[in-house]
Amino acid sequence: MPTVREIEQCLFALAPKAGAMDWDNVGQLLGDPERQVSRVCVALDITEAVADEAIAAGCELIVSHHPVMNCKWLPVQTVRSDTPQGHLLMKLLTNGVAAICMHTNLDTAKGGVNDRLTEVLKLIDPGPLPDDEAQLCRVGTLTGEMPLQEFAAYVCSALGSNGVRFSGCRPVHRVAVGGGACGDFQQLVIAAGCDTFVTSDLSYHDFLDAEWKGLNLIDAGHFPTEDPICETLVTYLTDQFPELFVFKSASHREVIQYIV
Repeated sequence: MPTVREIEQCLFALAPKAGAMDWDNVGQLLGDPERQVSRVCVALDITEAVADEAIAAGCELIVSHHPVMNCKWLPVQTVRSDTPQGHLLMKLLTNGVAAICMHTNLDTAKGGVNDRLTEVLKLIDPGPLPDDEAQLCRVGTLTGEMPLQEFAAYVCSALGSNGVRFSGCRPVHRVAVGGGACGDFQQLVIAAGCDTFVTSDLSYHDFLDAEWKGLNLIDAGHFPTEDPICETLVTYLTDQFPELFVFKSASHREVIQYIV
């Protein structure tokens, strides 16, 4: 059976560590690198529910997109059972479950989060967003123009979103996508001649400003725009290590609910 270290190196072959933002924390973040692995749970986030699911399934390893610890916005200062993060980390460590997290390096990688998003939305001739130094967002086209409301409904269905927020009035043809929070790329999206941008975590003022700039915005949710990569990771690890049992978490899903 492969070790945690060997699986980490295999994942870095898919999404090189050099592709991560300088503030990010990627790779093996928890556990024994030499622990042999037979069962792997893949999830977008390592939540309490995901940890419980992995432990119940006898997993030695969880592979996630979002880092479980020590990011810019949540540095680890203590590991205590009376804090949410500490409780989760202690649960994983005491049950011998390691964690490998592939974050912004997987966003930018060929075949990663944003390439997968173009596949799910069936965009034609997808490629990097011009002048995007981070190589994060992607651009593609539809086979023909589509009314915005119809396209928003299509995005919602394709991604399995509980709902989408959108604004604009232009027909949709040239589309940029950015899984997760990519609202800062709007100017580059406009400069690339896109009429529509699919991303998440947009603010009220993002919608206001984009409307007079003539850009359609669709906020499809952080989880729905990134979760498709989990199936990619399951397939990749199964192909690379046929002896492993690899599965996608059934407990982790969109937490935001909508009433209409």
